[in-house]
Amino acid sequence: MKLQTLQLPARLEGSLAAGHPWVYRDHVPVGTALPDGAWVRVAAGRTTALGLWAAAGAIAVRVVRRGAEPDVLTPPDRAWVEATVGRALHLRANLEAAGSDAYRLLYGEGDGLPGLTVDRYGRFAVLQAYAAGYRRADSDAAALQREVVLALTRALPLKGVLATPGGGEPLQVLWGEGPPAELTVREHGLRFLANLFVGQKTGLFLDHREHRALVRAHARDRRVANLFAYSGAFSVYALAGGAARAIDVDLAAAALRDAERNVAANADVIGADAGARHATLRRDLLHDPAAALAEPAVAGSDLIVLDPPSLARHKGQRHGALRAYRRLNAAALAALPAGGLLATASCTAQVSPEAFRSVLAEAAGEARVEAQVLHESGHALDHPVPLAFPEGRYLKFVLLRVTQPRRGAPSATAGARR
Repeated sequence: MKLQTLQLPARLEGSLAAGHPWVYRDHVPVGTALPDGAWVRVAAGRTTALGLWAAAGAIAVRVVRRGAEPDVLTPPDRAWVEATVGRALHLRANLEAAGSDAYRLLYGEGDGLPGLTVDRYGRFAVLQAYAAGYRRADSDAAALQREVVLALTRALPLKGVLATPGGGEPLQVLWGEGPPAELTVREHGLRFLANLFVGQKTGLFLDHREHRALVRAHARDRRVANLFAYSGAFSVYALAGGAARAIDVDLAAAALRDAERNVAANADVIGADAGARHATLRRDLLHDPAAALAEPAVAGSDLIVLDPPSLARHKGQRHGALRAYRRLNAAALAALPAGGLLATASCTAQVSPEAFRSVLAEAAGEARVEAQVLHESGHALDHPVPLAFPEGRYLKFVLLRVTQPRRGAPSATAGARR
């Protein structure tokens, strides 16, 4: 197979050699025209790489292999795909032993298969392609995707592999059978409902698995307010950790119904009084977070979980996202007593970890409180990020403890004991 080689600016050699998986369109020769999803070589200085071409979008090439000489960079064969998938599965081998059968099997660029993610939900896997070339049946990218699917089915006891076409289209069965309308999956031994056909992230955000476990470890005797709760996973963990009560606050009525069902599904772990210790509240948190926090059912919480959706789709929305994060976190911090905890997160890729920390400091100043960082983290091991790929680090999570509350805020005996 004779492949075209695109000459890139020499200044890109460092990032290409270091392992950055993207070549942006403004770095490829003007007028380059290739079939969407075709293999192409790129060269910068003495470094050459092989990747998949995208006919549209800001990312022109997603790099799959790299080396020093063009003639050693050939399209990957079945053995290469199996080895790549095998390394990814080995990284995640202990998750099921820890009581989880819902996690990310393949994380695109982080696992050497850029533009492809695969999530596991029990005996089913859901694939999502972030480059149009994968969806073109006769493309090189589609052939690579087929090999990935086969490698997964040979390595795991799956019943079916599905694809999310995007754009609101229904799931497609790529291999095996389709799933039932609703599954029950496990995470750290807790049970959660998952619907692969409807809902955002199927009802469970897999990237927060370890953060939920951290909240569980700090929840005993706490009064928990789970803001932007979605289907209540943080509350399930908190109640399982001995929280006195937990309230899920979200705008989506269907999500809150699922939260109630998730709590009930774990009554054997939470306790017979699971329903009595849990409540839901439908409110628009983005519009007025302070008003929601002042509601009688929410006021007095001494552990607040704040996990809003992504607040920016592109760099032009970054400043607006930072303002929103500052306002949300200031309202939460102002509502906490001495010793109160704020578990706050950002999944906005355009907001860096450094910018998020700065926003939290500004929010504390706006709320007139003092706080300390107890824990800070990002991605779990099933969401690995290449060292040379800062664009892939989207998730931020910080656990704060209020040491000096807002003047006039109530004290908390639970906080004082800590």
